[in-house]
Amino acid sequence: MQQPLDHCAGVAPERAARRDSKYGDERRNTERFEEVVPKTRYAKSGDVNVAYQVFGDGPRDIVHVPGFVSNVELMWEDPGMARFLERLASFSRLIVFDKRGTGLSDPVPADDLPSLEVRISDLTAVMDAAGSRSATIFGHSEGGAMSLLFAATHPERAEALILMGSRVSSVGFDDLAGPTPEQWNEYAEDLETTWGSLGVEGFAPSRADDDAFCEWFKRYQRLSASPRTAATLSRMNSQIDVRSILPAVRVPTLLLYRSGDPMLAHGRYVAERVEHARIVELPGADHFFWAGETTQMLDEIEEFVTGHRVGRLPDRVLATVMFTDIVDSTDRAVALGDRKWSDLLKRHDDLVRSQLAAWRGREINTTGDGFLATFDGPARGIRAGKSIAETVKPLGIDVRVGLHTGEVEVVGDDVAGLTVHIASRVSALAGPSEVFVSRTVRDLVAGSGIEFSSRGTHALKGIPDDWEIYAAH
Repeated sequence: MQQPLDHCAGVAPERAARRDSKYGDERRNTERFEEVVPKTRYAKSGDVNVAYQVFGDGPRDIVHVPGFVSNVELMWEDPGMARFLERLASFSRLIVFDKRGTGLSDPVPADDLPSLEVRISDLTAVMDAAGSRSATIFGHSEGGAMSLLFAATHPERAEALILMGSRVSSVGFDDLAGPTPEQWNEYAEDLETTWGSLGVEGFAPSRADDDAFCEWFKRYQRLSASPRTAATLSRMNSQIDVRSILPAVRVPTLLLYRSGDPMLAHGRYVAERVEHARIVELPGADHFFWAGETTQMLDEIEEFVTGHRVGRLPDRVLATVMFTDIVDSTDRAVALGDRKWSDLLKRHDDLVRSQLAAWRGREINTTGDGFLATFDGPARGIRAGKSIAETVKPLGIDVRVGLHTGEVEVVGDDVAGLTVHIASRVSALAGPSEVFVSRTVRDLVAGSGIEFSSRGTHALKGIPDDWEIYAAH
């Protein structure tokens, strides 16, 4: 059983700052959130409205059957889950939904346990509403049993089956350890009082020291089900046992289990009894599919669904982007002549590179008379910019520097995205030897001792909204 407690560990302030920058800023990026989150629609299953979303336009459909509870809108707020779903949608048409009683779907009476049969009718209703005649069914955790039953009873609609971290029986059997019915009942009773404060250790140990993720997970619980509903669904799940139908599953089946997940034994059990099943044991101990290392898992899914691996989407990471350029470089080049200007540029480049190395910056490319670089911390980026401006002064030149922190796409050795364009526009506003930053950068380095003065609000060419700009001193 999972521990119904919150054990999110405290971390050192500097580590917390790095982590909060990495995850907190992504979660606050509402522009990207609104851009990514698909429209929520409703399918009618009997008298119940089932919330669902469709994302991507690939040639094959994947229907994600969630685990215990879900919320189809809130799940996009966790960067890890959003990246996982985006990758799935890069080679498929992805359909996600909230089972009845959870998330944005209609609630269920506290004394009315939805059987697997009822839930399968909900899955069918969602596929009908989404215009999906057949699909690969991707069941996670508790959703795996429902997916197995659907594949066995509706083979014409299940092209293939993917199970991740799923169990076939809620109680122990044969040599597989598991809670007794009495323990399940005790857990359900505890769940009603601890719901909304469950810790992540039993689900995603790799992110147990990530305070932002811990807080998101608690909110995810509260907005995915009420305490009474969570306890009711837990009692329903305690009755799940689909062992007897395994021989009737005849569609291609991919079993994904992490080696440290206790559910691995269930995966091996299924692999021995489903004719066309293949199990892949992945490193790690996370039960949540989107936590920990996910590249291999996604590659396996892509190859299983499409027959080949195209590769993952460009990495999206949080970075501080810095642009520098020499002030009045054209006039200086004309005054000096080609040879002297070339020599001056070489000395400038050498000095800039020495400061980038000193402050752990990463040179991305040069822009003729300037540099594009990234840093894993905004304070280091600011200090590097100030050092560059001072270091090149003896050459008789001045540089301007601009910085912005946000999410970038890493494609090979290059970076791209809106953050890069914003940093470039901020740099263009700076004067000789000035280091200008966006408000995002200023807010992230609070407490660092770096001082700022406002340089007003500006419209940045090609960038939505007005931006407050600051000079770093």
